Amino acid sequence: MCAKKALILGVSGQDGAYLAELLLAKGYHVYGTSRDAQTATFHNLDVLNIRERVICESMALNDFRSVLQVLSKVEPDEIYNFAGQSSVGLSFEQPVETMESFTIGTLNILEGIRFLGLPTRLYNAGSSECFGNTGSEPADENTPFRPRSPYAVAKAAAHWEVSNYRDAYGLFACTGILFNHESPLRPARFVTKKIVTAACRIANGASEKLRLGNIDVVRDWGWAPEYVDAMWRMLQQETAEDFVIATGESHSLRDFVASAFSTLDLDWQEHVETDPSLLRPSDLSEGHANPLLAKEKLGWHASKRLNDVVALLIKQQMEQYSDSSVARS
Repeated sequence: MCAKKALILGVSGQDGAYLAELLLAKGYHVYGTSRDAQTATFHNLDVLNIRERVICESMALNDFRSVLQVLSKVEPDEIYNFAGQSSVGLSFEQPVETMESFTIGTLNILEGIRFLGLPTRLYNAGSSECFGNTGSEPADENTPFRPRSPYAVAKAAAHWEVSNYRDAYGLFACTGILFNHESPLRPARFVTKKIVTAACRIANGASEKLRLGNIDVVRDWGWAPEYVDAMWRMLQQETAEDFVIATGESHSLRDFVASAFSTLDLDWQEHVETDPSLLRPSDLSEGHANPLLAKEKLGWHASKRLNDVVALLIKQQMEQYSDSSVARS
């Protein structure tokens, strides 16, 4: 039997890179896209030592002709869509780009699959941000969306595009509604990366203060390398269905900060300051998840919780500092 072909849109991001690693281990032929594959660095693929094993193609998701060309060339069995502007905070500064990157891009993929008549299965990266404030009630697959950022509005629109094409045209297309999931591959602009790197610098002697916005927000934090397995499992089901993917445990950002600093034997209150300029125009105060359906139907559950995630992030960051010190000596 021929190996399956997977096309990962946004392969250079955190989830795309970890998924590529997983699929290669399962024997897939893995293709990844970038707007210009000849000039893109694909840094995260290098970090995971898989760059030479991923076949990279140029694709502009907002250009339907470009999407058609790549789909026709690769004829993938599975498509995983992670492409688009990935920062909630940045979406307030770039709302139009954020909206277009998700809504037009997702629509072009769906229409491309339909137009070409491919038996391709599509995974779309959704977001827990679509739920807005859940209060203390955990969100599941039937919880209404109440988005509170341009990013969440765009993700919600893409979610319903996928649902519409599944219902109207019978496409195997589904959305993973993922709550926060972290790893060493997170870009520096993400608050969890900002916290971990600052804490490690301070532990290594820096006299800086870590400035944060609202540290009372509550989120469900998991470990990204575990979450990509849930994505793959979604495309192996008999019927396409959307799933909430999360740990089922929520904590405040204050808890995340305290865990990071205590892992390094530091008192976070001595090193952290609140900066009102970092507050968003609107934000969701609480996010809680009910991932029971994923456990029942996918056989998936998160094994790592907040303190596990923080400890792994701190360990990797401190190893980087150690390696840098050795290199300079």
